[in-house]
Amino acid sequence: MQTRSSGNTQGIDVSRYQGNIDWAKVKASGMTFVFIKATEGQTYTDPNYQKNVTGALAAGMLVGTYHFFRATSTDGAKAEAAHYANTLNKVGGAKALQLPPVMDYENNPGNLSKAQMNTVAKAFLTELQRLTGVKPIIYTGNSFARNFDTSLSSYDLWIARYSNTRVPEDQPAWKRWTFWQYTDSGKVNGISGNVDMNEFEGTAAELRARYAAATPKPPEPSNPTNPSHPNPPTEPPKGGEPMTAEEKAAFDVLKSQVDKLQARQQMEVPVWAKAAVDAALAYDTKNPLFSIDNGASYDFYRFITVMHRRGLFKK
Repeated sequence: MQTRSSGNTQGIDVSRYQGNIDWAKVKASGMTFVFIKATEGQTYTDPNYQKNVTGALAAGMLVGTYHFFRATSTDGAKAEAAHYANTLNKVGGAKALQLPPVMDYENNPGNLSKAQMNTVAKAFLTELQRLTGVKPIIYTGNSFARNFDTSLSSYDLWIARYSNTRVPEDQPAWKRWTFWQYTDSGKVNGISGNVDMNEFEGTAAELRARYAAATPKPPEPSNPTNPSHPNPPTEPPKGGEPMTAEEKAAFDVLKSQVDKLQARQQMEVPVWAKAAVDAALAYDTKNPLFSIDNGASYDFYRFITVMHRRGLFKK
C-alpha cells in the first residue's frame, strides 16, 4: 500500500482509557479528526462516549465513532448494528457527525472460517447502513485484513500497522488505505498517557469533502410572500443591527420552519445539542429565533445542530 505523506492530515482515536480529555488542546496540537469508541458487542457502551463526542465537536474537530465487533453469526451481527445505531442516535445519529461509523473487526473469537467472517461482516455493514443511512468504514489490523475478500473492497479501509518504515501490506480486498493507524503510543497535548495516532490519505479539506454526503445540509427555505427573492439567505440578521426587508423575510421563513419542528413531541435539550442551542439563542437576544421553555422535538434539536455546524450562528 501507499506510504504516508507530509501533506496528510492527522488524527487520533480514543476510548474510556484516555480518561478526561482537553479537546481544545488536542485541536490546538494539530489534530483535525478523531474516531471515538461508541459500543462493543450487543450491549456495551463506552462510558465516555457522549462526553467525548460533545467535547470534540465543540473544539471543531471532524468526528467519527467506532464499534468493536464481536458477532459470530448474522443474527448477532444485525443485533450489534442495531445497538450501535441506537447509541449513535444519542448524539444526533450518524448523519450528525462528519465521519462515517466504523466496524472495528480485529479478532475471531468464534474461530469462524474466512467465508463466515466475510458473511457476518457484510451482515453488520449492510444493516448499519440501512439503520443510519451512512456507508460505514472497516477498521482492522495489517495481518487480520487478509481474512477479508473482495466483497468488502467497496468499503474504505482504516488499517493498523505500527511502523515508521513498513507500509501496510496489499490485501485481497484493498490495495490502498484511507486511514492508517501508525502507532499506539502517540503523545498529544490534552491527553494523559499514550493515544493511537492516525493519518488520512489527504488534507483536512479533502477529508471533509470525502464524507460531506454523510452530513445533511439544512433545508433551503422558500419565500412565497416575496417571489422576486425565491431563495433568501438562511442566516438570521446580525445581533443588534436593524433588519432589512429581505432579512426579515428570510428570518420569518426560518422561524416558520423552526415552529413546525417544535410542534412535534417535546423533550429537554439533549447533551449533543446544547452547544448549538446556546449559540442560536445568543445570536440575537433582541429577536430570538425560538424559545425552548417547554422543550422541543428531536427533529428540532437536530435541525439547529446542523445549522450550527454550518456556521449559521457565528457573529
